[in-house]
Amino acid sequence: MRSFSWLQSTALQTVLVCSCYTDTVLKNVTITLTEEAALWARKKAAEENTSVSKLVGSMLEDRMRQSDGYWRAYRKWKRIGDFKGMDASHRLSREDAHARR
Repeated sequence: MRSFSWLQSTALQTVLVCSCYTDTVLKNVTITLTEEAALWARKKAAEENTSVSKLVGSMLEDRMRQSDGYWRAYRKWKRIGDFKGMDASHRLSREDAHARR
């Protein structure tokens, strides 16, 4: 996943973490930065002992959680509650879900 090419362009690849039920789904995105911003990101990531990818992902998550829209949607989701007749006991087993038919 970490295929950075600093010499070819100022575009960086990063990973966004999206919560989906209890699993974490990583999405690759490409961003374009000025040379100055890319240099700052590399230095900041080194100071925090992390990758530029994780640094940018963390910054985006922080920004997302600061927005009102995120918290409104979160509260709405929490109010929905359980669906009658739907629970984990009705899920397919791993073998059944991946069985070739």
